[in-house]
Amino acid sequence: IQAAWNLKTRALTEMVYVDEIDMDQEGIAEIILDENAIAQVARPGTSLKLPGTSQGGGPSPAVRPVTQSGRPLTGFVRPSTQSGRPSTMEQAIRTPRTALTARPLTSASGGYVRPGTASMLTNPDGPFINLSRLNLTKYAQKPKLAKALFEYIFHHENDVKNALDLAALATEHAQFKDWWWKVQIGKCYYRLGLYREAEKQFKSALKQQDMVDTFLYLAKVYMRLDQPVTALNLFKQGLERFPGEVTLICGIARIYEEMNDISSAAEHYKDVLKQDNTHVEAIACIGSNHFYSDQPEIALRFYRRLLQMGVYNCQLFNNLGLCCFYAQQYDMTLSSFERALFLAENEEETADVWYNLGHVAVGIGDLNLAYQCFKLTLIHNNDCAEAYNNLAVLEMRKGHTEQARALLQTASSLAPHMYEPHFNVAILSEKVGDLQRSYTAAQKSEEAFPGHVDTQQLLKQLKEHFAML
Repeated sequence: IQAAWNLKTRALTEMVYVDEIDMDQEGIAEIILDENAIAQVARPGTSLKLPGTSQGGGPSPAVRPVTQSGRPLTGFVRPSTQSGRPSTMEQAIRTPRTALTARPLTSASGGYVRPGTASMLTNPDGPFINLSRLNLTKYAQKPKLAKALFEYIFHHENDVKNALDLAALATEHAQFKDWWWKVQIGKCYYRLGLYREAEKQFKSALKQQDMVDTFLYLAKVYMRLDQPVTALNLFKQGLERFPGEVTLICGIARIYEEMNDISSAAEHYKDVLKQDNTHVEAIACIGSNHFYSDQPEIALRFYRRLLQMGVYNCQLFNNLGLCCFYAQQYDMTLSSFERALFLAENEEETADVWYNLGHVAVGIGDLNLAYQCFKLTLIHNNDCAEAYNNLAVLEMRKGHTEQARALLQTASSLAPHMYEPHFNVAILSEKVGDLQRSYTAAQKSEEAFPGHVDTQQLLKQLKEHFAML
């Protein structure tokens, strides 16, 4: 006991020294007893908050766009992809958009209402079930009725507290032998943010009954606790019990993708296709990976496969148009973009198509058309930092320095994680002789993309110039 206590004391001392925390005995006790506490500085390749530390050698921001949290954009929009949360509220509001909004996913109650159950609106005379008047103890003793009632309370009413009370009473009535109720209690704990309690419930349920859903829920808990390696090991255990299960293999691929290990993710997505060759997410992600690996012809085959399967939306035709352009199949490029504009369901989708049309115009050398396309992008989405940056480059080519500077400042404020606006500000300031502003912007560019060679060369030139002064 004494040796163990000495070890704990030494670890606490090191932590306080590194973080320079001045705390009393209560603060130290809180660190020891806080089960949800995670390491402040994670080891490389073990955290989602620092995806750049992955050993997989992910693509650089010069090749593939990245999100606010530093991960490359995936080929498929899925929920809970904002695990690496921004550190400030200002960054959270500027986080790159999800499917339909410029704001990150939140845990608001409306987000959990399913489309099917949202149609079960309460009638004008009053609610369908008045939860406050229910005798939960009586219903907990009727297993078949209790399960249906729990589903209604949890999914439709989104009343986690009453759902948890009902599940606790029901599992007690079942003498803690029903794995289904343990899973439901774990779901309630997860929704309430009690991740360690949810982990205990899911583990207990797995001891009684092996279920794929339980593995998936437990992996979600570990991902929320920022333990991707534990989640990977859990998925591999699940594959030993359910060989070839598509959802488990897809879960492994998603984790590798979030850890910036794109090559391992692509391998697992291929394993998914070996089991289910109609899996839309796997096909889209592999196609996106080939596109950003400078293989647009192969990406085109995957996107055409999606089209043959019946996927018919704006995003698919947008990607088809880009692949056709970079594969030099110009006859299909504009028709694909026209179809994408026709199928666009909101302003942001329309803005994305016009932005890509601007890139096509730059590629064929029609800068006037490119200027108009980027302007149309900003009309539909006034927060598109990439369009501001590209408009600034076109203004610089025309010699309009002040307009370019204003556009670049807007782009850098909207998307501080992008290195291009900072680098362009540095180049522009260096040309007009404002070396201090150029040096500051170059430092921001290096912070956003440490491996950018042009930024390093510019910083070296500026430091040599300052040394001469």
